[in-house]
Amino acid sequence: MTCPAVPRGLARQVRVCLAALAIATGLAACTPALQPAGPATVAPAVEAESFRMADGYRLPYRRTGPDNPVAVIVALHGYGDYRAAWDEPAERWAKAGIATYAYDQRGFGATARPGIWAGVPTLVADAREVVALVHARHPGVPLTLVGESMGSAVIMAMLGGGAPEGVVTAVLGAPAVRGRASLGPLATGMLDLVNAAMPGLRLSGGNVRIRASDNDAMLRRMGRDPLVQKSARVDALAGLVDLMDAAHSGAPGIDLPVLLMYGARDGLVPCAAVSQVVERFRVPPVVALYGNGYHMLFRDLDSPVVQHDALVWTLNPQGPLPSRADDRLAANGCRLPVAG
Repeated sequence: MTCPAVPRGLARQVRVCLAALAIATGLAACTPALQPAGPATVAPAVEAESFRMADGYRLPYRRTGPDNPVAVIVALHGYGDYRAAWDEPAERWAKAGIATYAYDQRGFGATARPGIWAGVPTLVADAREVVALVHARHPGVPLTLVGESMGSAVIMAMLGGGAPEGVVTAVLGAPAVRGRASLGPLATGMLDLVNAAMPGLRLSGGNVRIRASDNDAMLRRMGRDPLVQKSARVDALAGLVDLMDAAHSGAPGIDLPVLLMYGARDGLVPCAAVSQVVERFRVPPVVALYGNGYHMLFRDLDSPVVQHDALVWTLNPQGPLPSRADDRLAANGCRLPVAG
């Protein structure tokens, strides 16, 4: 899904936390929690239902598509979400001969200790290992990384340090790039204060009036899904902001073709933050702006258009997008630059 209170609602949520902190003199502070990768003890492997990392940690995955694909996608979900986020897109992509591997990132979905942040280095290392395992299964087949929100940020942080072998393109859907510089000193200062005092405090987005998508039926299904996280620890939100900073820092080091997809109605990552990161790319990305798109582009009501654009880009990154969204860089008050 998406972060429950980040980014626009973050300042409001943190102000509520500060008020709670002021009256919680008798409440013991929660202990900070982190689950980074441990030492390597086993060989990484693809098991029947999960990727086994070198420290033995298992990342459940779902594979969709033919046994001998023309292209492979490794898909990374957003904050609070899990591999099921890609079920509908993967079915569409499978009809074109593409195999999709969607996995639960560490601390999400059906992994161990869900809700406990793994840290940027671990999330990036896990992504690299998953890509290596998938590439070994499909040698010589072009591999595209596709992300949504937090997943896009992990991809950017990883690619900033060099593309893994086999990866030829990336699709960044609604990239989570509103880091500390974009949030501003007041919001980040409040977040750091609450994180230091009450890192285990759980926040939800129930009081934040931001539409993550116009697909209400899909949102209701997510609300009933026990594997979708409905709240977040403060220390996990602070970690998410660290990841967004890492994504922003990684942009100049990305040297492969990138399609950046953004919805003009996105209420979680503002247009200004996306514009800033686009200008940081060393290799100009293809920017596609969807006038009716919200944050959850791949599952909005107009998602078939977005999914098809991603499919065509995966098979032919040199050609135009069927929707011509790459020709529309201003909509609904959002204006995105052409990088370079």
